[in-house]
Amino acid sequence: MITEKRKETIKLIIAVTILALVLLGVAIAMIKYEVEGETNMPYQLSKIVIIGTVEGVETSEKSKEKWNFDIYQNNDVYFYIDQNANNIKEDELIKSVKISNIQIKNAPQKGTIKTYMPNSEAGRLYTYDEQFLVEEKLEYKGSSSSNSSNLEIGSKGGQVLIRFSNSGIGNYTSDKDKEIVHNSTLLKKIKVANEEIKFDVTCDFIIETTKAKYQAEVALELPTGNLDEEENCYIEKTDMKDIVFKRVK
Repeated sequence: MITEKRKETIKLIIAVTILALVLLGVAIAMIKYEVEGETNMPYQLSKIVIIGTVEGVETSEKSKEKWNFDIYQNNDVYFYIDQNANNIKEDELIKSVKISNIQIKNAPQKGTIKTYMPNSEAGRLYTYDEQFLVEEKLEYKGSSSSNSSNLEIGSKGGQVLIRFSNSGIGNYTSDKDKEIVHNSTLLKKIKVANEEIKFDVTCDFIIETTKAKYQAEVALELPTGNLDEEENCYIEKTDMKDIVFKRVK
Protein backbone atom coordinates (compact mmCIF):
# COMPACT_ATOMS: atom_id res chain seq x y z
CA MET A 1 0.00 0.00 0.00
CA ILE A 2 1.26 3.46 -0.98
CA THR A 3 1.66 5.62 2.05
CA GLU A 4 0.58 9.26 2.15
CA LYS A 5 4.20 10.34 2.29
CA ARG A 6 4.97 8.35 -0.85
CA LYS A 7 1.94 9.85 -2.60
CA GLU A 8 3.17 13.34 -1.79
CA THR A 9 6.63 12.46 -3.10
CA ILE A 10 5.16 11.17 -6.38
CA LYS A 11 3.04 14.31 -6.74
CA LEU A 12 6.09 16.46 -6.14
CA ILE A 13 8.11 14.56 -8.75
CA ILE A 14 5.27 14.91 -11.30
CA ALA A 15 4.93 18.65 -10.55
CA VAL A 16 8.68 19.21 -10.86
CA THR A 17 8.76 17.22 -14.11
CA ILE A 18 5.86 19.23 -15.60
CA LEU A 19 7.49 22.50 -14.52
CA ALA A 20 10.82 21.41 -16.04
CA LEU A 21 9.08 20.51 -19.33
CA VAL A 22 7.28 23.86 -19.39
CA LEU A 23 10.51 25.76 -18.73
CA LEU A 24 12.28 23.69 -21.39
CA GLY A 25 9.53 24.50 -23.88
CA VAL A 26 9.77 28.21 -23.07
CA ALA A 27 13.57 28.11 -23.41
CA ILE A 28 13.35 26.34 -26.78
CA ALA A 29 10.77 28.90 -27.98
CA MET A 30 13.01 31.78 -26.85
CA ILE A 31 16.08 30.32 -28.54
CA LYS A 32 14.10 29.70 -31.72
CA TYR A 33 12.84 33.29 -31.67
CA GLU A 34 16.37 34.61 -31.19
CA VAL A 35 17.53 32.60 -34.21
CA GLU A 36 14.52 32.94 -36.52
CA GLY A 37 12.77 36.07 -35.23
CA GLU A 38 9.36 36.97 -36.64
CA THR A 39 8.49 34.43 -39.33
CA ASN A 40 5.05 35.67 -40.39
CA MET A 41 5.18 39.46 -40.51
CA PRO A 42 2.40 41.19 -42.49
CA TYR A 43 5.09 42.99 -44.53
CA GLN A 44 8.42 41.40 -45.43
CA LEU A 45 11.81 42.53 -46.69
CA SER A 46 11.72 40.42 -49.85
CA LYS A 47 14.74 41.63 -51.83
CA ILE A 48 17.84 43.81 -51.64
CA VAL A 49 19.46 45.08 -54.83
CA ILE A 50 22.89 46.73 -54.70
CA ILE A 51 24.39 48.54 -57.70
CA GLY A 52 28.04 49.55 -57.49
CA THR A 53 29.34 52.22 -59.87
CA VAL A 54 32.29 54.59 -60.27
CA GLU A 55 32.04 58.14 -61.54
CA GLY A 56 34.13 61.22 -61.92
CA VAL A 57 32.75 64.50 -60.59
CA GLU A 58 34.16 67.69 -62.04
CA THR A 59 35.99 69.78 -59.46
CA SER A 60 35.12 73.41 -58.90
CA GLU A 61 38.77 74.39 -59.15
CA LYS A 62 40.04 75.86 -62.39
CA SER A 63 42.37 73.58 -64.28
CA LYS A 64 44.47 73.79 -67.42
CA GLU A 65 43.70 70.17 -68.21
CA LYS A 66 40.64 69.15 -70.22
CA TRP A 67 39.54 66.67 -67.56
CA ASN A 68 39.70 67.29 -63.83
CA PHE A 69 37.65 64.80 -61.81
CA ASP A 70 37.29 63.70 -58.21
CA ILE A 71 36.60 59.96 -58.23
CA TYR A 72 33.59 58.51 -56.34
CA GLN A 73 32.67 54.87 -55.85
CA ASN A 74 28.93 54.61 -55.21
CA ASN A 75 26.82 51.78 -53.80
CA ASP A 76 23.09 52.27 -54.35
CA VAL A 77 20.99 50.00 -52.14
CA TYR A 78 17.35 49.23 -52.91
CA PHE A 79 15.24 47.56 -50.20
CA TYR A 80 12.01 45.95 -51.45
CA ILE A 81 9.15 45.43 -48.98
CA ASP A 82 6.16 43.31 -49.98
CA GLN A 83 2.91 42.28 -48.39
CA ASN A 84 3.04 38.77 -46.94
CA ALA A 85 0.66 36.65 -49.06
CA ASN A 86 0.23 34.24 -46.13
CA ASN A 87 -0.70 36.95 -43.64
CA ILE A 88 -2.64 39.66 -45.46
CA LYS A 89 -4.28 42.11 -43.08
CA GLU A 90 -6.20 44.75 -44.99
CA ASP A 91 -6.48 46.97 -41.92
CA GLU A 92 -2.71 46.96 -41.27
CA LEU A 93 -0.63 49.34 -43.37
CA ILE A 94 2.99 50.46 -43.49
CA LYS A 95 3.37 53.57 -41.36
CA SER A 96 7.07 54.13 -41.97
CA VAL A 97 10.38 52.46 -42.81
CA LYS A 98 13.56 53.68 -41.14
CA ILE A 99 17.26 53.04 -41.75
CA SER A 100 19.11 54.07 -38.61
CA ASN A 101 22.22 53.45 -36.50
CA ILE A 102 24.41 53.36 -39.60
CA GLN A 103 27.89 52.14 -38.70
CA ILE A 104 30.89 51.91 -41.03
CA LYS A 105 32.91 48.83 -40.15
CA ASN A 106 36.39 48.13 -41.54
CA ALA A 107 36.71 51.53 -43.21
CA PRO A 108 38.35 51.57 -46.67
CA GLN A 109 42.06 52.16 -47.02
CA LYS A 110 41.31 55.00 -49.42
CA GLY A 111 38.42 57.42 -49.39
CA THR A 112 35.72 58.49 -46.93
CA ILE A 113 32.25 56.96 -46.72
CA LYS A 114 29.27 59.29 -46.83
CA THR A 115 25.61 58.28 -46.81
CA TYR A 116 23.11 60.05 -49.06
CA MET A 117 19.34 60.08 -49.42
CA PRO A 118 17.70 60.47 -52.84
CA ASN A 119 17.66 63.99 -54.23
CA SER A 120 14.36 65.82 -53.69
CA GLU A 121 15.14 68.31 -56.46
CA ALA A 122 14.74 67.83 -60.20
CA GLY A 123 17.53 66.08 -62.06
CA ARG A 124 19.83 63.33 -60.78
CA LEU A 125 18.60 60.70 -58.34
CA TYR A 126 21.51 61.56 -56.03
CA THR A 127 23.58 64.72 -55.68
CA TYR A 128 26.67 65.31 -53.54
CA ASP A 129 25.12 68.08 -51.51
CA GLU A 130 25.33 68.29 -47.73
CA GLN A 131 21.57 68.82 -47.45
CA PHE A 132 21.08 65.23 -48.68
CA LEU A 133 23.54 63.62 -46.28
CA VAL A 134 21.99 61.08 -43.89
CA GLU A 135 22.92 61.88 -40.32
CA GLU A 136 21.12 59.86 -37.63
CA LYS A 137 18.52 58.08 -39.73
CA LEU A 138 16.67 57.99 -43.04
CA GLU A 139 12.90 57.68 -42.76
CA TYR A 140 10.35 56.91 -45.46
CA LYS A 141 6.72 57.67 -44.65
CA GLY A 142 3.85 55.40 -45.71
CA SER A 143 1.90 56.83 -48.63
CA SER A 144 -0.37 55.81 -51.48
CA SER A 145 2.68 54.80 -53.54
CA SER A 146 6.48 54.80 -53.37
CA ASN A 147 8.24 58.05 -54.27
CA SER A 148 11.93 58.05 -53.38
CA SER A 149 12.47 61.76 -54.01
CA ASN A 150 9.75 62.56 -51.44
CA LEU A 151 10.95 59.81 -49.09
CA GLU A 152 7.65 57.93 -49.36
CA ILE A 153 6.90 54.19 -49.51
CA GLY A 154 3.63 52.58 -50.53
CA SER A 155 1.48 51.76 -47.51
CA LYS A 156 1.03 48.24 -48.88
CA GLY A 157 4.62 47.76 -50.00
CA GLY A 158 7.27 49.37 -52.14
CA GLN A 159 10.94 50.23 -52.05
CA VAL A 160 13.32 52.48 -50.14
CA LEU A 161 16.71 53.67 -51.40
CA ILE A 162 19.96 54.80 -49.87
CA ARG A 163 23.48 55.44 -51.21
CA PHE A 164 26.81 54.67 -49.56
CA SER A 165 29.37 56.77 -51.41
CA ASN A 166 33.15 56.55 -51.11
CA SER A 167 34.45 60.03 -51.85
CA GLY A 168 37.98 61.33 -51.77
CA ILE A 169 39.43 58.22 -53.42
CA GLY A 170 41.56 60.35 -55.69
CA ASN A 171 41.67 62.94 -58.43
CA TYR A 172 42.21 62.43 -62.14
CA THR A 173 43.40 65.11 -64.54
CA SER A 174 44.24 64.63 -68.20
CA ASP A 175 44.51 66.28 -71.59
CA LYS A 176 45.08 63.02 -73.42
CA ASP A 177 41.67 61.32 -73.12
CA LYS A 178 39.27 62.15 -75.93
CA GLU A 179 36.37 61.00 -73.75
CA ILE A 180 35.82 59.72 -70.22
CA VAL A 181 33.82 56.60 -69.45
CA HIS A 182 32.33 56.67 -65.98
CA ASN A 183 33.00 53.17 -64.66
CA SER A 184 35.77 51.27 -62.88
CA THR A 185 38.28 52.26 -65.57
CA LEU A 186 38.56 55.51 -63.63
CA LEU A 187 39.97 53.56 -60.68
CA LYS A 188 42.61 52.08 -62.96
CA LYS A 189 43.55 55.55 -64.16
CA ILE A 190 44.38 56.64 -60.62
CA LYS A 191 45.84 53.21 -59.75
CA VAL A 192 43.39 52.29 -56.99
CA ALA A 193 42.60 48.60 -56.46
CA ASN A 194 39.29 47.09 -55.37
CA GLU A 195 40.89 45.86 -52.13
CA GLU A 196 41.71 49.45 -51.16
CA ILE A 197 38.09 50.65 -51.31
CA LYS A 198 36.32 47.73 -49.64
CA PHE A 199 34.34 48.41 -46.47
CA ASP A 200 31.52 47.00 -44.35
CA VAL A 201 28.41 48.80 -43.16
CA THR A 202 25.69 47.82 -40.70
CA CYS A 203 22.37 49.49 -39.98
CA ASP A 204 19.08 48.92 -38.21
CA PHE A 205 16.19 48.39 -40.62
CA ILE A 206 12.81 49.17 -39.03
CA ILE A 207 9.40 48.45 -40.52
CA GLU A 208 6.60 50.12 -38.56
CA THR A 209 3.00 49.28 -39.37
CA THR A 210 -0.17 50.78 -37.95
CA LYS A 211 -0.19 47.93 -35.40
CA ALA A 212 3.40 46.87 -34.70
CA LYS A 213 7.09 47.64 -35.20
CA TYR A 214 9.77 45.22 -36.40
CA GLN A 215 13.53 45.70 -36.42
CA ALA A 216 16.51 43.83 -37.87
CA GLU A 217 20.22 44.48 -38.34
CA VAL A 218 21.41 44.53 -41.94
CA ALA A 219 25.11 44.00 -42.70
CA LEU A 220 26.58 44.74 -46.14
CA GLU A 221 30.02 44.20 -47.65
CA LEU A 222 30.67 46.89 -50.26
CA PRO A 223 31.32 47.12 -53.12
CA THR A 224 29.66 43.77 -53.83
CA GLY A 225 31.78 42.84 -56.86
CA ASN A 226 35.38 43.06 -57.98
CA LEU A 227 35.92 46.40 -59.65
CA ASP A 228 39.40 45.31 -60.69
CA GLU A 229 37.65 43.09 -63.25
CA GLU A 230 34.10 44.46 -63.60
CA GLU A 231 33.16 47.86 -64.99
CA ASN A 232 30.26 48.07 -62.51
CA CYS A 233 28.84 45.55 -60.06
CA TYR A 234 25.33 44.32 -59.32
CA ILE A 235 23.88 41.88 -56.83
CA GLU A 236 20.32 40.80 -56.05
CA LYS A 237 19.74 39.22 -52.65
CA THR A 238 16.50 37.31 -52.05
CA ASP A 239 17.60 34.93 -49.28
CA MET A 240 16.88 36.84 -46.08
CA LYS A 241 17.69 34.11 -43.54
CA ASP A 242 20.57 36.15 -42.15
CA ILE A 243 18.31 39.18 -41.54
CA VAL A 244 16.30 38.47 -38.40
CA PHE A 245 13.37 40.75 -37.60
CA LYS A 246 12.08 41.05 -34.05
CA ARG A 247 9.09 42.87 -32.67
CA VAL A 248 9.97 46.03 -30.74
CA LYS A 249 7.84 48.34 -28.60
